[in-house]
Amino acid sequence: MKSLKFASSAVLAAAALTIGLCATPAAFAADELSLGRPAGELAPAADAASNRPPATFFTIADVLARLDRQRGRGPNAIRTASLTPPNTATDAVPAAKPLPPVGAEPFGLFTFRAPENGLWRKWRGLESDLAKEQSVLEQCRESATGCPSQAAQFLRLIGAVKSRSGRDRLDEANRAVNQAIRYVSDFAQHGEADRWTAPLATFATGKGDCEDYAIAKYIALSEAGFPREDLRLVLGRDRTIRQDHAVLAARLDGHWLILDSRRSELIDDGELGNFTPMFAINDRGVQLFAAPYAKRLPLGDELDAAPAAANAVETEWTGAEALDAASPLLGFLPVLM
Repeated sequence: MKSLKFASSAVLAAAALTIGLCATPAAFAADELSLGRPAGELAPAADAASNRPPATFFTIADVLARLDRQRGRGPNAIRTASLTPPNTATDAVPAAKPLPPVGAEPFGLFTFRAPENGLWRKWRGLESDLAKEQSVLEQCRESATGCPSQAAQFLRLIGAVKSRSGRDRLDEANRAVNQAIRYVSDFAQHGEADRWTAPLATFATGKGDCEDYAIAKYIALSEAGFPREDLRLVLGRDRTIRQDHAVLAARLDGHWLILDSRRSELIDDGELGNFTPMFAINDRGVQLFAAPYAKRLPLGDELDAAPAAANAVETEWTGAEALDAASPLLGFLPVLM
């Protein structure tokens, strides 16, 4: 009899424990989100006669929202567990800052260093010639005795440019050089497709092509005190006559003005509509022009943002290359204007 009473007590205790474990807490009853099977369906291998309640499922977001409501943050409080708190360190790449729509170089473009090619060799050769002519000019400044006539002529031009200021200084350099040199192609004068000549050599013959005009203006303005960082020898393409052309760009009061061998007056860079700039040269060396990426490059995988200049074949600036409008110079800069 005693063992029977003990068994009955054990059964009652087990039943009470089962009821306690399966009961749903009253505090969460109103907020539960049941995503399981309806009450009428039974899970596989379940006893059809069982009174066990269906399983209840929840998400972390549901629990966080429930806790927020209990703490008085409002009935519609929502908190996402996956957001990174602002004081947490992360190795995520920060969002890129948009590039300015207009560059600081002539024609509103950007520039970057050109790959080593024929233009670099021409520029370094010209720099060597310019250094030799600089010593001649210094000797002529010290003593007029034995000063070559072309050096004396160029020094007089520099003096006239230096006597002016502002836009008038640029205007004087443009007009004086245009009047002192007669246009002759390199092939007609030197028997070469393209030769860059230092100012004294150009003034010795009184002949030159567009690069020689631009170089003489560059040196004349530099010697007259105009900052070289505000000067650019610009090589490009005249689309009107389908020929390469060179001009000098000078920055004055934040604006770029163009000194052209074909014009006696200065022109704003924005007014040179039929000119495609391709290279800018000064003390920094040879630079490539590129349009602002944020404005010019197509979206997606249509075009890689990095120019393919490093893989381009070596080319020479001839000044007479018949380039197709659909095929820009060198064939590797789709970002050119």
